[in-house]
Amino acid sequence: MSEDARQAMLDAEDAQGADLRSIAEASELLGVTQRTLRFYEDKGLIRPRRVGSMRVYSRREMGRMQLILRGKRLGFSIREIGEFLSLYDDGGGRIEQMRHLQSRINERLRELQDQRRAIEQTIDELVKMEGEAQDRIDALERGGD
Repeated sequence: MSEDARQAMLDAEDAQGADLRSIAEASELLGVTQRTLRFYEDKGLIRPRRVGSMRVYSRREMGRMQLILRGKRLGFSIREIGEFLSLYDDGGGRIEQMRHLQSRINERLRELQDQRRAIEQTIDELVKMEGEAQDRIDALERGGD
């Protein structure tokens, strides 16, 4: 299921008031394994409620998981994601924490831009090498050296 489809499904269910999900339902909607959900629970990033021995995921936990998955996709560490989540828990009202978040985002942007430049340089070099190899093949096929 695509990320857009999952989000649409979550939005539709929230509008209907369906706000508690089993671990199986949560994992399917989020596109992760049940083990992934338990991992983030062990790390303290989500806190599903318990009904007996069964974990149930509220709208809040589903939202937190979406933020966690976004953070992972963007390359942030578990520790950094935890810091970002604490900003949301605190209402994001602390200007110094928000500045720290903004600083970390800018660092990650710079890292990715550096990686992009390195990849582009590598591609350019490989294209050049491929052309040189083709030139050599052409010369050998013509009987030249």
